[in-house]
Amino acid sequence: MSGRLLRQRTVAELMSRRNGIVPAEAFAVAAPIVESVRVRGEVALREYAERFGDVPPGGPLFLDRGVLDRALADLPPQDRARLERVAERIRTFAEAQKRALGTVTVTVPGGTAGHWIAPLERAGCYAPGGRYPLPSSVLMTALTAKTAGVKQVWVASPKPRPITLAAAAVARVEGVLAAGGAHAIAAMAFGAGPVPACDVIVGPGNRYVAAAKQLVGGRVAIDMLAGPSELVVFADRTANPAAIAADLLAQAEHDTDAMPILVALDPALPDRVEAELARQLATLPTAAVAREALGNGGVVVVTSVEEGIAACDALAPEHIELFLDGADQVAPRLAHYGALFIGGASAEVLGDYGAGPNHVLPTGGTARSKGGLSVYTFLRVRTWLRIADGAAARPLLEDAAWFGRVEGLEAHARSAERRLD
Repeated sequence: MSGRLLRQRTVAELMSRRNGIVPAEAFAVAAPIVESVRVRGEVALREYAERFGDVPPGGPLFLDRGVLDRALADLPPQDRARLERVAERIRTFAEAQKRALGTVTVTVPGGTAGHWIAPLERAGCYAPGGRYPLPSSVLMTALTAKTAGVKQVWVASPKPRPITLAAAAVARVEGVLAAGGAHAIAAMAFGAGPVPACDVIVGPGNRYVAAAKQLVGGRVAIDMLAGPSELVVFADRTANPAAIAADLLAQAEHDTDAMPILVALDPALPDRVEAELARQLATLPTAAVAREALGNGGVVVVTSVEEGIAACDALAPEHIELFLDGADQVAPRLAHYGALFIGGASAEVLGDYGAGPNHVLPTGGTARSKGGLSVYTFLRVRTWLRIADGAAARPLLEDAAWFGRVEGLEAHARSAERRLD
């Protein structure tokens, strides 16, 4: 078993192999950078951007809409058409989500109460630009923010490629900050140059990005602290081993810390998947990264659907794929995951690349308490109260006065009782 690409493990072993999303070392590096940008603004931002190679000395740090629109215009027509087609799917899904959350009005003694929905005003969206630049993340974050109604949206991405700038143009953002890491997060949190102090910062990034997001999280809203990518494939004897291997490798090539996992109902399935992994790795350009990531994951063999569901829920992974004969019946029974892909044709990569639902998702087991990025990330629910009939409101006022005295807050009680006159 020691020579296998995907070793058999228990759920407890897999959970113990997860590292903390933000290690102490990342905080030690990010904290002084964040503080420097907070205090010195654009000057510090440029210093770090040039030091870390985001831009050449004196190079453009802030790219406006004119630059973005030119990048879009320069794309080959077929590439632009695909980019805009994917963007439209993401926008359509976000618009449907937004329609699902509406205003509310309810009757209370003497009047009405309710809520209105309002978008945030300014959003900062981070898009990685390292080993694998992710223009898809520009669409997932910035386009969703714009669909929510956010007025000002900025994207931060180090050394942005033309396709990244084109994606920002499609999303109709205000500009791109050509920088990454903790200094970019700090710039979006506190403002620097034309980049405003944002109300929310979203998007995936490395450990230093995550550390910076946590550091500024008391000042601005953040979506989540994104850790290494995760995929659990829950499969039975009807599953296609080649498709499972392909999906596990697609997740594994993200990063050497990624966690690909197979939960198998058929004890013979792991061997078939193992053979396919070896065969597909032989021609995979990202094999070195994927092979190392496979070592983080493993195989859990279960004896029943119920045991498999329990394993998936305990792991609470970023993604779950169901390669099961009864996938539609199992799907509603799962409780904890970032995104669910029902049936072998529903590849996780279709979620990555614009079927509609967002691909910015909780990792490290945080799916137990958080959902993925969505249009709701950029919306506020604000409540209101209107009392029109003081006499009819007497039960409400008397209860409020009682509660004030129960809690020792006499001024609260008197404020309510003044309305009883």
